[in-house]
This record gives sequence, C-alpha cells and structure tokens, in this order.
Amino acid sequence: MRDLPSYANRASQRARRLTRRGDTFSYTIAAGKPEFQPLPLNPSTTSSDTTKTLSEGIEQVFFTTLERQYTAGKSVELQQFHWLLLTKTGSGWRKVMMFSQIGSFPVTKQPLSPPRESSNGVVAQAVDVWLRDCQAGSVKISSN
Repeated sequence: MRDLPSYANRASQRARRLTRRGDTFSYTIAAGKPEFQPLPLNPSTTSSDTTKTLSEGIEQVFFTTLERQYTAGKSVELQQFHWLLLTKTGSGWRKVMMFSQIGSFPVTKQPLSPPRESSNGVVAQAVDVWLRDCQAGSVKISSN
C-alpha cells in the first residue's frame, strides 16, 4: 500500500484534460493499512457460516486513502473508503471490481457518501498498474 498514493497521483495526472482549467483534482497523500476480513458476497444465502456466503476465488481488500483537493485557494482533505475485489489468474492477481465511499477528514458526524462502483476510478486504475508492475517484478513487496 505504500506505493499506492504515487500510482494514484500518476493515474490522476494522466486523466487530466489540459484544455480545462475548472476541474478539481485530488492528490492522494496516504493509503491506510489494508484489512482482509471478507464480507458475504451472496446476500441471498441466509447462513451464519461465512464460508458458505463467500464467493470462491474472490479475495476482498478494504483500505482507505487520504486525499487533498485544492479549490478556491483552500485545501480540503477527504478520506475515501475502498472495497476491492480481486481474483487470482494464471498470470497473477486481477481486479474484479471496486466500490468506494467518501467521508470527511478528520472524521466528523457527517455521513459517508453512498457506496459507488469505482472500478474505473483513479484509485482502481492505480491498483491495476501496481498489480501489473508487481507481476513484472518492478515493485518490491515488503512484508510490513
């Protein structure tokens, strides 16, 4: 996760339109420690045994990113909550899909945004490129 902010910032830079000046872009400044405790993916199955409600071959990762936006001369920090679904293929790990929610930072009583499908968003693009680079051996995976 330590590399994710730089990957996300590069994805954001690639997405910018040079001809538009009014766009507001976020800069990812930190990524939180990932959590791997899965949620049930088959909600129609009523079972307290989570092994029966998990989809086989799908791994779930939960993590947060801290982002900063600059608008009207002010900086605003936001925390994004990500739910990433991955699967192992013959050529390595691949993203299945991703969902995200936005919240304020520091945390306030303001509710999070509704979950949105974010598989094509900047952070998801960063994950795709990071996975590709890991498979190519150009990223060292630390055990920390």
